[in-house]
Amino acid sequence: MALFHPFSCLALVFLHTLLSLLVISHQQPLLDPAESDAVFRVLNSVNPAVPWRTVFPDDDLCSSAPHGVVCDYFFDDNGDVPSSAHITELSFGFVSDYAPNPPCSSDSTIDPTLFTAFKFLRKLFFYKCFTNETRRVSLPADAVSPGFSSALEELVFIDNPALVGPLGSILRNYTNLRRVVLTGNGVYGEIPEGLGDDSVGLEELTLSRNQLSSRVPSSLSKLKSLRVLDLSHNHFDGYLPEALGNLTELLKLDLTSNGFSGKIPERLRNLQSLEFLDLSYNRFGNYGLPLFLAEMPRLREVHLSGNPLGGAIPEIWKNLGGVLGIGLSNTGLVGNIPASMGVHLRNLRYLGLDNNSLEGTVPVEFALLGTVSEINLENNNLSGRLPFSAKIGGKLKLGGNPELCVDERLGSGSLEKVKVCANKPVIPNATLFSASSNPLLAVPHALVFLGFLVCLGLINS
Repeated sequence: MALFHPFSCLALVFLHTLLSLLVISHQQPLLDPAESDAVFRVLNSVNPAVPWRTVFPDDDLCSSAPHGVVCDYFFDDNGDVPSSAHITELSFGFVSDYAPNPPCSSDSTIDPTLFTAFKFLRKLFFYKCFTNETRRVSLPADAVSPGFSSALEELVFIDNPALVGPLGSILRNYTNLRRVVLTGNGVYGEIPEGLGDDSVGLEELTLSRNQLSSRVPSSLSKLKSLRVLDLSHNHFDGYLPEALGNLTELLKLDLTSNGFSGKIPERLRNLQSLEFLDLSYNRFGNYGLPLFLAEMPRLREVHLSGNPLGGAIPEIWKNLGGVLGIGLSNTGLVGNIPASMGVHLRNLRYLGLDNNSLEGTVPVEFALLGTVSEINLENNNLSGRLPFSAKIGGKLKLGGNPELCVDERLGSGSLEKVKVCANKPVIPNATLFSASSNPLLAVPHALVFLGFLVCLGLINS
């Protein structure tokens, strides 16, 4: 009886698999010609200098398409055989060699076909495509088809200063968005009140570096799935709604460089998942550092610089051992620096306490901050001798504290602007406590020994 060689069996298995794949590939549907034509129209509007149809001549654009143009196959009710193919992702603008999306030209535009032809599009991404501010680009609000607005999940426009228009028009009618990133564009206006109702599944809302203004609506608190809220570098003002404390899934809250005022809302203590909090450079009032920070143990970065908060640094650090960065520069702080910061913040990488009115000495416990990269204490009223070794001294910024001094061994590098202490540190001489080197200390020991012998009756009186 003949036996098959093991390698023959493997060859048969490989051949069978290959034939199966060829059959499946042959069964895959082609992209609809109208949808394929729409892709080329959009590519041509982004960069008309590239002969896209020549570079990608394949009849089936789904099998051979530019990076950034993504197809998916959709199955029939039985789920066995794909019944149609559609474009699901369009990404434009060269990001890096690892994401070589179709490059945009200096005169890129947006073809209106983009918002009507792709009813299965889930992601739309533009990076540095609309940069010529003499040729402004806007997104059509009324020309968006219902299929497009209900399918889109990610809307991303990064660093497109020539992209202008009111935010309300850009976000109108989208009902399935999970991620909105509009950063570094020319978007203006207010956050629409209805955003909390229309996009309840939203997980990220990043609107940084635009021209947005007015107050933040309380209706944002309806976005219960929100994990990232970044409204930084805009012109928002007024009080921050207490209702933002209802966003309990939030991991990042960045509101830096706006005009928010009043008191930092107490209900932010409910954000127990929060890891990154940046409220820097606003106008939050003279209420001191928020004590509720002590109740947020998952925090990794806290930045409140540039707000006139005032008051002393409170003892809130015991449960914040995971914090990596603290920015409290120019916040009107007074009093001493708590030693507990050095005791509990063992993972700290950065601490900014500069440009305040802090006084007293630098806590010796700061020498425990072995992982720190920078401690900035410049322009305060600190005094006395710096109690550290040169190891941590090189990571300190201490200029602008005229009553502070360092030992000569630290008087270089980043500490060169700090004066050298006039007197050497007083270090106890260990030899003063050695009986072998000082006969006066041997006498009490001899007397104790003699007394011990008397007690035992070994010496007659």
